Amino acid sequence: MKLKISLFVFALILIAPAALAQTPARAPWKMYTVKGEQISIGLPVVPWLLTVTETRKPPGKDRKKNVITCSAKGVLYTVHVIENTEPQLTLETFIQEHVTSYPSDNLTFEQDLTLDGVSGKAFLYPDKMGMVQFFANDQRLYEFRAYGAPVDDPRIATFFRDLSLKTQDGAIAVREGVQPKGTDTANESSITGKASESKARLLDKPQPHYTARAKNEQIAGTVVLRCVFASDGKVTNIEVIQGLPAGLTEAAIEAARKIKFIPATKDGRNVSMWMQLEYNFNLDH
Repeated sequence: MKLKISLFVFALILIAPAALAQTPARAPWKMYTVKGEQISIGLPVVPWLLTVTETRKPPGKDRKKNVITCSAKGVLYTVHVIENTEPQLTLETFIQEHVTSYPSDNLTFEQDLTLDGVSGKAFLYPDKMGMVQFFANDQRLYEFRAYGAPVDDPRIATFFRDLSLKTQDGAIAVREGVQPKGTDTANESSITGKASESKARLLDKPQPHYTARAKNEQIAGTVVLRCVFASDGKVTNIEVIQGLPAGLTEAAIEAARKIKFIPATKDGRNVSMWMQLEYNFNLDH
């Protein structure tokens, strides 16, 4: 049995109301951390945390990933803290893994780095509107990303200057699922267009299970769903465009609800975006 998932972005983008502005423009940056991790990050607004378990391919082993993200005044800040499971990745193999997973980033090497005694490398986006820094040690793999302003912009410089692979006194622990004050996804209004600053980025795409009834009845085909990748990190408003019997439609919906992702952004705010998902159920002969 083979399952193939494809993803299409609709032109319709749902923008959260003005209340989604996460903090006053002149508010000072604060230091944040993640419970159980040796890390401190300076950010201009309250971030939110998403924890996922992903499978390395190869060798097929699970590893935990913490993703911390926020956006403010047109700049998206994202931090990945990943378990460096056996066989451990070196800095070079970690970077290569990223390049293979996200070839569209088309990053350009900038310089070698050292942060709290850990070796790293910095890369620039092709348009010079952001930077990505990678670090690796025996325990963790780190990816720090800021995009949406020239690399010499004070906001980009401040973000990378304040990074630390130690937990600083007074750093605020980010709790998973906590949204910035004022977020109200229930009252989002819609516009048409493709003007998002960054598209939704998938972190975990569970595959649906092939039901025993469908196997017994030799049912194959494609389930097509239309849904919203919401600004609060949830998959909502799932509509069935094309279904299959024997529980396969329900299996696809269940898998779609478990997708984890970083929301799209526009004007410094998380936004919701319509997506189309296709789950292909094919029986092996």
